[in-house]
Amino acid sequence: MSRPRRRGRDVHGVLLLDKPHGLSSNDALQKVKRIFNANKAGHTGALDPLATGMLPICLGEATKFSRYLLDSDKRYRVVARLGQRTDTSDAEGNIIAERDVAFSADELEQALDSFRGTTQQVPSMYSALKHQGRPLYEYARQGLVVEREARDITVYELRFIRWEGLELELEIHCSKGTYIRTIIDDLGEKLGCGAHVSFLRRLQVATYPIERMVTLDRLNALLAQAQADESAPRERLDPLLLPMDSAVLDFPEVNLLPVVAGYLKLGQAVQTANAPSQGMVRITEGEEHRFIGVGDIDDDGRVAPRRLVVEFPQ
Repeated sequence: MSRPRRRGRDVHGVLLLDKPHGLSSNDALQKVKRIFNANKAGHTGALDPLATGMLPICLGEATKFSRYLLDSDKRYRVVARLGQRTDTSDAEGNIIAERDVAFSADELEQALDSFRGTTQQVPSMYSALKHQGRPLYEYARQGLVVEREARDITVYELRFIRWEGLELELEIHCSKGTYIRTIIDDLGEKLGCGAHVSFLRRLQVATYPIERMVTLDRLNALLAQAQADESAPRERLDPLLLPMDSAVLDFPEVNLLPVVAGYLKLGQAVQTANAPSQGMVRITEGEEHRFIGVGDIDDDGRVAPRRLVVEFPQ
């Protein structure tokens, strides 16, 4: 039996897409996948259609490590519309309450301070969290409310930028699993006026450089240039990619000799002198420190493979 033909090309790495307003994360992913003609792609940490900003798109073997970006800190710029509460906590929802804005600057600062540090947050019904295999927003659209448990979140920094009339602008650096819409909705209730998100931009994921973000317009322009001069699109597009191990650079590195790495690639745990005592590690091979995957330190102090790459970028 012949093998099915693979669609697209083998391309490996992480693109930092500057997602535009009005586009779902999956739609953005499919557009990037088509532009790169990649056979495999996935995104990490979905953004609502209303939101813009950094959406890491993992191509090829980099998709194996995208899950580790879900645990990363994120930074956002948000504008809250005061005086109105919506059922989705953002501008795309229906207004369910309108109240006067009558708080003082001191009351605002006290309310903002209550969100700093580690607190508990009840996720919105209009979120992608699953209940019995279905995302919560599907229940919400049917008018159903599902019991949700409060979860610990950490706001490392909450910076006040401006308050002008019915608009309040903030910058928030937070832990994984933090819903900015819920923070704004809860803040509006603390202030007694209600609030919802009217603008949201993700500025950063983990330590990825902001200056490496690329728009869809630029990608399409590069593709058009390649077609115009009859050059290979990869020559213009692939330099925009970050290495596939950029998602796990925070893990301590364990460098293996090629002969030892050979056993690891066969699925065996291996002994090495430079391994930490526990935790996840980023595994490289040889003097070139070629990335081959991630692993765990087992109870015997050996490096056990967890996720290994199949092939490397050419």
